[in-house]
Amino acid sequence: MKTWIAEEPLKPEELQASVLDQGHGAMALFVGIVRATHEGRRVSAVSYEAFKPLAEKVLARIVREAERRFGARVAAAHRLGRLKVGEASVIVAAGSPHRGEAFEACRAAIEEIKARLPVWKKELYINGESRWLKGCSLATGHER
Repeated sequence: MKTWIAEEPLKPEELQASVLDQGHGAMALFVGIVRATHEGRRVSAVSYEAFKPLAEKVLARIVREAERRFGARVAAAHRLGRLKVGEASVIVAAGSPHRGEAFEACRAAIEEIKARLPVWKKELYINGESRWLKGCSLATGHER
């Protein structure tokens, strides 16, 4: 599987394996991790929500676009549910014959995921407060 939306921990090695090819001389890997602070506030956890069938469809489209654009093999996964600080929330892997295309495909895919993937993020803070963060605009142009 090249893309997935998962409630279980993400494993970079699974994405790496899905983009390996004997003709490739390069692999780029991006792992987005839940950080302990955001905008000066101490984060205890984050929670991701999505309508899974739609999120899977959009993620697959993003991966196909990156593959066509850069001639790379790309895989991506995003977590749902409650994640602790230090856990991986999103992973993108890209393999290609040369490093330039692998780096570019990986970066393009994560930027599109951040802009278009309909996954909602709520930050939970040490002081007990929480807030939903701005996210993708989807096709409507409205922020979530």
